[in-house]
Amino acid sequence: MELDERDRRLLALIERDCRASHAELAAAVGMSTSACWRRIRAFEEAGVIERYGAVLNPEAMGQAFHAIVHVQLTRHDPGALKGFLSGVAARPEVRECYATTGQADYHLRVRTTDIAAYNRFLEEFLFALPAVRAAQTNVVLRDLKR
Repeated sequence: MELDERDRRLLALIERDCRASHAELAAAVGMSTSACWRRIRAFEEAGVIERYGAVLNPEAMGQAFHAIVHVQLTRHDPGALKGFLSGVAARPEVRECYATTGQADYHLRVRTTDIAAYNRFLEEFLFALPAVRAAQTNVVLRDLKR
């Protein structure tokens, strides 16, 4: 799907506040409400808009510890990899997981209540996975852009 400047403005508004009404969005980008609704529907059908959601404040939910974990695997065979990926997918502490190039095979964004809970996550889960060779942690000091 090819996007023009109006489409990009509309998508930025939706991304900022997906609860805005079609009338509000249409007025902000200079189109009719019905045309705006049709355009949003086209974005959804084309997969440009994957889903709608809420942005939660993890600290308000008691999850003040935030880290980026760089994981190196020892084994890349299908069974070990499947165990790693299904384990990571099931853990609520893991907010995001990316397969990457470079020194680390995977990068995880992890949230826990505190450093002790994070240490338990490492010892009881991550280091217990047979595929994991090493993990390096970068503690997030503050979120600058989310």
